[in-house]
Amino acid sequence: MSSKVWFITGSSRGLGRHFTEAALSRGDRVAAAARNAADLDDLVTAYGDAVLPLAVDVTDRAAVLDGVRRAVDRFGRLDVVVNNAGYAQVGAVEELTEQELRDQMETNLFGAVWVVQAVLPHLREQRSGHIIQLSSAAGVIAMPLGGAYHASKWALEGLNEALAGEVAEFGVKVTIVEPGGFATRGGKNPDPLANGHMSSTDPAYDGLRARLGALAGKQPAGDPAAAAQALLKLADLDSPPLRVLFGQGFYPMIQDAYDARLKTWSDWQHLSAEAHGAGAGPR
Repeated sequence: MSSKVWFITGSSRGLGRHFTEAALSRGDRVAAAARNAADLDDLVTAYGDAVLPLAVDVTDRAAVLDGVRRAVDRFGRLDVVVNNAGYAQVGAVEELTEQELRDQMETNLFGAVWVVQAVLPHLREQRSGHIIQLSSAAGVIAMPLGGAYHASKWALEGLNEALAGEVAEFGVKVTIVEPGGFATRGGKNPDPLANGHMSSTDPAYDGLRARLGALAGKQPAGDPAAAAQALLKLADLDSPPLRVLFGQGFYPMIQDAYDARLKTWSDWQHLSAEAHGAGAGPR
């Protein structure tokens, strides 16, 4: 199998770092984007010209466009684009400030859009390429105190499903990867209540925080190195899935959530019919 050229955002730590190292270790080339390119110096030492370190803040559209241009100039093409940069804002919806919500969307949603818009002209011209969007199990189910994060990930799910239908005719593939919890912090399952960006707290939600805190991080932690190997397999598929969960533990929760959603719609069909009105057409 011929080597691939990757463009990976959020490549300096967490899953992004593992993805970058896995691609390089098998002989692929990587344009590695991170807020601080110096965090990638050790990879340059180890892999030389196979890695192109890029200082890119994904919220800066001009910087994203420049980073993609530099990657194409250096490597001549892009085969796999991994939209990985992101973070979790934690707080009840009532607690969120306007700036916190806007910042969450700027990074998790708009940053991903800027990358997609920057790479697509090159992928369309090539008539090939694979965009892999890191969403989350939190992109298909929602829990209290994660409203901002869920909103950003649910938006990414819809955006990339639409994108997949738009670019298929150009030979470009799209996959939404939905990870559960992975041991990216000292071998531990990250606790979003401890490691996320925290909003100022309202005492009215202290009881909820205490209850959720007792449950946080209880899902089995996945091995990020194993996730990276799974990503390589995904990138090598001729017909990859639109969506795939990474890790175990969340599938039963997601299945229950979707079963409940379908049941609710079914149970309230009588109200749906009333809302439609006699003889009214769809709106």
